[in-house]
Amino acid sequence: MKTTDSIYINSLRAALDPISSPSKLLIMKSILIAIIAIALFSCSPKPETAQAPPPPSLPVTSITAGTQTTYQEYPASIEGTVNVEVRPQVSGTLDRVFVDEGAFVHAGQSLFKINEQPYRAALNNALASLHAAEAAAVNAQLEVDKLTPLVANKVVSDYQLKTAKAAYQVAKANIESARANVSTAQINLGYTLIKAPVSGYIGRLIKKQGSLVAPQDVEALTQLSDVHDVHVYFSLGEKDFVNFKDQYPGETIAAKLKRLPPVTLLLSDNSEYAKEGRIDVVDGQFDKTTGAITVRASFANPQGLLRSGNTGKVRLGLQHTNALIVPESATVEMQDKVFVWAVADSNKVKKLPITIEGKSGNNYLVKDGIKVGDRIVLSGIDKLQEGAVIKPEPVAAEKAIASN
Repeated sequence: MKTTDSIYINSLRAALDPISSPSKLLIMKSILIAIIAIALFSCSPKPETAQAPPPPSLPVTSITAGTQTTYQEYPASIEGTVNVEVRPQVSGTLDRVFVDEGAFVHAGQSLFKINEQPYRAALNNALASLHAAEAAAVNAQLEVDKLTPLVANKVVSDYQLKTAKAAYQVAKANIESARANVSTAQINLGYTLIKAPVSGYIGRLIKKQGSLVAPQDVEALTQLSDVHDVHVYFSLGEKDFVNFKDQYPGETIAAKLKRLPPVTLLLSDNSEYAKEGRIDVVDGQFDKTTGAITVRASFANPQGLLRSGNTGKVRLGLQHTNALIVPESATVEMQDKVFVWAVADSNKVKKLPITIEGKSGNNYLVKDGIKVGDRIVLSGIDKLQEGAVIKPEPVAAEKAIASN
């Protein structure tokens, strides 16, 4: 039985018989090449149709609401409960300096000694004036005593006795003046020894031994800080103050202060100070320039680790009730906006913008954009596209939040 190819070839030969032999051979070769190419193409395997990949499996959780505490940090300055400038109250040469910078001193302890010789001389002079006044008063009294019987016997006129009595009153007044001068001299002499008015730490010693000091000096001799307890001052903006005030019960600020939770102090290296503090004072008015109000918190400082002039931050906690909680890892930020991937009908995802009102740990507290019960994708969101279909793998909300 002849094959199809043999039939085609014989037909071609019959058609080519009238043609000359060289041309016939060339035509036959071209036809054979074409037949072979068609045969090879028909025998090659046909490409299979590509199948769509299955939807990715991604963890999904439902939005829940709960009570969360957010923390806001405010720059703060630290001062001792008592900060005293130690200044001289009399002029003179600084003879002695009894303390060193940074030393702890007790109330009444000697700090500086001013040359006392001029003031001791002034005291001696005042005492001498007092003694002279007292002697003059004795003489005036004697004159009154002498004239009194003479006037009674009408030996001398009443005018002389009255003059003697007036002189005696002047002598007594001179005694009082002299005594006041003595007291002033004693006080000035006492001022030559400068003592600590309170217990605390000595600051920088501006004047050294041998320096001339006076009450009019611009700079104080030193500063003395009582830092057994410290006051930490920070400022709240008007909005923050209103939110802070509304958190706690009480009709007045004083009543609210009693119910405030403790606050934390962060030192300059961001480490937490070991003692918690209490907010005890709120300023009476807002600063018109900054629009902020000053708040004071007090901290115990038994070891003296905090000093006046230190800086830090006060960490203030604010409670949020019925707050919508979203893990930070489930969000993406684009152009100053925060988005989540929500799972809609048919497991299609869509990108939703959300409004953040605070942060608790690694979780965002959402004010707007989603609601309780909405499902969001927890991870693998970097390659998602709008309308993509996923295979949700449910994750409990508590686990999703705890893992962050």
